[in-house]
Amino acid sequence: MTTDEKYMGAAIREAKKAGAIGEVPIGCVIVYEDKIIARGYNRRTIDQNVLSHAEINSIRKACKKMGDWRLEGCTMYVTLEPCPMCAGAIVQARIPRVVIGCMNPKAGCAGSVLDMLHEEGFNHQAETEIGVRGEECSQMMKDFFKELREKKKQKMVELKED
Repeated sequence: MTTDEKYMGAAIREAKKAGAIGEVPIGCVIVYEDKIIARGYNRRTIDQNVLSHAEINSIRKACKKMGDWRLEGCTMYVTLEPCPMCAGAIVQARIPRVVIGCMNPKAGCAGSVLDMLHEEGFNHQAETEIGVRGEECSQMMKDFFKELREKKKQKMVELKED
């Protein structure tokens, strides 16, 4: 197992925490000098806060741990391609490397819809590695949304029976 696969495994464990509480299963860890310094998972619904994405939660913790808003020398591992807000936060935090499990063709901003991490007009660009444990990350998302659709369908059946 490579180092990237190992740390993506930690991000996957964070994503499973989100899934266990009914959140979209997205997880993130930030690594500095071969140590995880921050962990986060999606908590938008639980926190009732649009900012509670896995990446934002991890960046907040990493900044506190590092004692700086700059996360130079860190690598972010995230199970799903960052959205515009998270991609912007990655650029602002000066994170030099982002390892992404699977892409997000509907909202991703590391190459799918936009590529904010490689925008030459910004003062910082991030190196990306895409597809690390990608099938596992993708399947986790598919399973979550399949279960969500099944729950909605069952609820509709129950409402019709009443």
